[in-house]
Amino acid sequence: MDYFHSVLLNKEKCHGCTNCLRRCPTEAIRVRHGKAKILKERCIDCGECVRVCQSHAKYVATDAFDILKNYKYTVALPAPSFYSQFRTEICVDAILTAFIKIGFDDVFEVARGAECVSLATRELLKRGNLKKPVISSACPAVLRLIRQRFPNLLDNVLNIISPMEAAAILAREEAREKTGLPDEDIGIFFITPCPAKVTSIKSPLTIEKSYVSGAISSKDAYAKIRPIIETITDPLPLSKACQGGLFWARSGGECKGSGVEDYISVDGIHNVIQVLEEIEYGKVNQAEFVELSSCVSGCSGGPLNLANPFLASRRITVQAKKKDEEIIPHSGDIDLAWKKTIEPAQVTSLDEDFAVAMEKMQKMDEIYDRLPNLDCGSCGAPTCRALAEDIVRGYGNENDCIFKMRERIYVLAQKLLDLTDSEKQEDNL
Repeated sequence: MDYFHSVLLNKEKCHGCTNCLRRCPTEAIRVRHGKAKILKERCIDCGECVRVCQSHAKYVATDAFDILKNYKYTVALPAPSFYSQFRTEICVDAILTAFIKIGFDDVFEVARGAECVSLATRELLKRGNLKKPVISSACPAVLRLIRQRFPNLLDNVLNIISPMEAAAILAREEAREKTGLPDEDIGIFFITPCPAKVTSIKSPLTIEKSYVSGAISSKDAYAKIRPIIETITDPLPLSKACQGGLFWARSGGECKGSGVEDYISVDGIHNVIQVLEEIEYGKVNQAEFVELSSCVSGCSGGPLNLANPFLASRRITVQAKKKDEEIIPHSGDIDLAWKKTIEPAQVTSLDEDFAVAMEKMQKMDEIYDRLPNLDCGSCGAPTCRALAEDIVRGYGNENDCIFKMRERIYVLAQKLLDLTDSEKQEDNL
């Protein structure tokens, strides 16, 4: 099976420090021969490895600004989290005007797509026929996590496309009306705070093909805009989003924007895993809605952003409060339902033959019982269980465990000492 991943590894920069191995939420990283390796079938492109890699060996494959030349008409789709990268004194209209000045023909706020999703969410929750608790589908890293580790919860996931895709549909409609150009001549570019959204554009889970043409990282867009933003004294009146759309940039903002009152809001991928486990165990029975964000502080804390996540969350709150509270519905009707059903991820099995797989599972358990169960990561696998699996698959051996190796060295050293003592005793006879 082919996998597209936006998170990539530059082996030349990798020093094998194991920081990424320890932080990866899906055990998708190994360190072998002093270099990290990403297991494609396990990676969810959450960007945690990018965030913690001190050597900058992990990077995200986003589009460069040169890609704009491939289209006759281009539209920027800034995520609301992008506004949080600037001081609150800089208004949203100035930020949007800056996109025109750096080469885009038009700009469309993803916050407006978020408002459409909010209205659709309200309507579906009112009907009362969704499986509770309803799990948000907005974060693509969480979606991939669920299909990989919690497939039993897929029926709980809200089947509405992301605000990014909703905004792209609306932006294309407007661009076609303004220009008369066909879709292939219109470039819609998302300004992304995270790698998971890049992956969702290149390899979408819920639609056949993304309505977005490409993704430019927040860092790259900020680098272009920052030098000119202070010179914009008379910004164009481009911002049409309301308060609820901007709130989507922070943790809890989706629920606030959608008017949900009985909800749980969780941010940070490791916290998300804990809550999903609680839901799977049936311990979350009362909450109507569960909002899950892979990044701390929500999209404002995305690994492709620059600002401190908590400072960014405050900034977007200030910017949102400057806006009208009431969502203005879009004049046209757009279909926000999924076009594909998310299937459980096919993580590599131990063997295609069930009987052989069971034998390997038994062998794996035996190996695991011999390991120290310290999960130190020194062997290059994140846990002792993962090392046992690697050994069964032929990717490692028990000597990779430094504690097992130390035991063997101790035994050999003891034998050597005993042999030396024996030889001395023979010499004295």
